[in-house]
Amino acid sequence: MDLYGIMSKRDEGKKPEMIEDLVAEVTECDFKVALETRKPKSWLKSISAYANSIGGMLFFGVDNNKQVVGLVNAQSDAERISRLIKERITPLPQFVLSALKEDGKDVLCLKVLAGRSTPYYYKADGIMEAYIRVGNESIVAPDYMLNELILKGTNRSFDAVVTDAKKADYSFTLLEATYLEQTGIHFEPSNYISFGLADKNGLLTNAGKLMADQHIVHNSRIFCTRWNGLEKGSIFDDALDDKEFEGNLISLLRNSSDFVRNNSKVRFVKEARYRVDKPDYADRAVTEAIVNALIHRDYILLGSEIHIDMYDDRLEIQSPGGMYDGRAIQDRDIRTVGSARRNPVIADLLNRIKFMERRGSGLTKILSETAKLPGYTERMLPKFFSTPSDFRVVLKNVNYSSSERTAQDTAQDTAQDTAQDTAQDDRFKMLVEFCSVPRTRDEMQALIGIEHREHFRKTFLKPLLESGRLQMTIPDKPNSPNQKYVAV
Repeated sequence: MDLYGIMSKRDEGKKPEMIEDLVAEVTECDFKVALETRKPKSWLKSISAYANSIGGMLFFGVDNNKQVVGLVNAQSDAERISRLIKERITPLPQFVLSALKEDGKDVLCLKVLAGRSTPYYYKADGIMEAYIRVGNESIVAPDYMLNELILKGTNRSFDAVVTDAKKADYSFTLLEATYLEQTGIHFEPSNYISFGLADKNGLLTNAGKLMADQHIVHNSRIFCTRWNGLEKGSIFDDALDDKEFEGNLISLLRNSSDFVRNNSKVRFVKEARYRVDKPDYADRAVTEAIVNALIHRDYILLGSEIHIDMYDDRLEIQSPGGMYDGRAIQDRDIRTVGSARRNPVIADLLNRIKFMERRGSGLTKILSETAKLPGYTERMLPKFFSTPSDFRVVLKNVNYSSSERTAQDTAQDTAQDTAQDTAQDDRFKMLVEFCSVPRTRDEMQALIGIEHREHFRKTFLKPLLESGRLQMTIPDKPNSPNQKYVAV
């Protein structure tokens, strides 16, 4: 067989492509100086990884600097490549093996297409492993990624999988009330089946479990933190506010949106006859970002949750699981990204409840809503980042400036800080009055709605004790489980 007969029909009659041109066509590629036949796993694992993700190319006879070295016997190497792929990669992926001549030297280009029958395994030497790409390396797929590849290969999604949980054992009050509120239509019993939340036997899908009033999917959580400054620090010393929410996706959306709203400011600009409000963030953009995290996150990854971190200058929302199609979002034009949904049942439901825009428009909505903010500039453009294991949205605080604030900003800050101080003084007064009889620390925290014990100790309890307004009932044993506090 002539080596150049390996080229696909579509390449016949075309001018031979240069290596640089071929590299520009793909996101993932590897270079091999020669074909390794004694240890073929060194390059076969890349075949597995490419087929399990977005595809890629392997060049034989080219070094890592893209310099052509050439192959001694390209015809024989081509036959060995085809044979080893067929023997050691299962199921057999789609690939095109082409021959190139550059500077009079023979090169082989192996193009592997993204597979539909995932996972694709390397099977030899007594092992069977599926690989994925992380950066420029091919690594063994961790268990949660393998599970996702299995679902994808059988054309199923995590949220559509039927579980052994019975619908009759759980309540869905919040879902039904929200559906009526948002659409004006009652949620009918038949909707649970037609919307993919349960099957005809009354068993819930994972999507159904995520919509139950009870917290039955452990990973269904959002951790929210407002940090003091521009970087993370100690949760006890550097967090101005932190909350942990768990349970129903609707409650997660509402609670986390309220957290962002409560930890943001709205400044204003005076015009001739009116004033213009200047919120730190566009409320709709925040909602879209949180909805995007809820519907596209990977729920298979054990011990994972969504994180919302607020800093002085920005808001970051990080969710488990990268882009579903495997491509890095930062390498793509946001406005042309298609809708590849990891959890289509959840996405469809939230669309019906009108919590999200039409499918595939969430990221562009974040951009357009942020651009409407007064004072917006290109410097404040939202940023999107993804790896194989996570996705992150960064929204800039349009009111933040590292330079000196204007007199108006300072006055507004002072007014808002004064209001916050007044509110804190009111809570001090409430606690002192409440402790006219001895009270426990838990009772005091419940009174003013503070859940974090260390934050309560530093912000309220310690100042009240040091000022002499409260005293311990057991001063010799400050850490006693029977300790209470009473007004002086």
